[in-house]
Amino acid sequence: MSYYIFDQFLYPALLVPPCNLTFSDQYAFRPTGSTTAVLVQLFHTVTELLSDHPYVVVIALDFSKAFDTVRHLTVLQKLASLDIPDCVYNWLVDYFSGNSHCTAFHGQISPLLNISASIIQGSAVGLVSYVVNAGDLIILTPGNRFCKYADDTCLVIPASNIDSRTEELDSIHTWASTNNLKLNLNKKAVLSQR
Repeated sequence: MSYYIFDQFLYPALLVPPCNLTFSDQYAFRPTGSTTAVLVQLFHTVTELLSDHPYVVVIALDFSKAFDTVRHLTVLQKLASLDIPDCVYNWLVDYFSGNSHCTAFHGQISPLLNISASIIQGSAVGLVSYVVNAGDLIILTPGNRFCKYADDTCLVIPASNIDSRTEELDSIHTWASTNNLKLNLNKKAVLSQR
């Protein structure tokens, strides 16, 4: 059922997103999207910017346990802004509602706890949910660019915008905090191409 919902309603809704969400920089979960496609786009972007700038900075970002921490309420609010039928939205609300977890250890079972965050990475709905969640992660400075593949995100900054680096990273950090995600600064990689 979830693949039917994805193919028939969610994917088409991503093609014409509302003005507050953008998916043109996202290469996951599209018929023409793949890890190869995002790498080709990243290399193309860097090469294109190098034709007009002496260097380009690429910052590879990592969100710690991104699929595990996305809040259901946040995803549902963003899904509500898509052009999908009410019955599909209600199905998604039901999909994310009423889930709980308990742990069994040495014959003891913990009480059930409600799960209000986490999306199933291997499901069609879970994957597109992360893409929708990241749809409002946008560039602040014209000329800077994102290349996203699910939760893997690269920020590309041409030499002329190098002073925008801190502002862009602060904005990404704020977006991550707002969306219950944590920017893993230990895994951040900065590459400079000349």
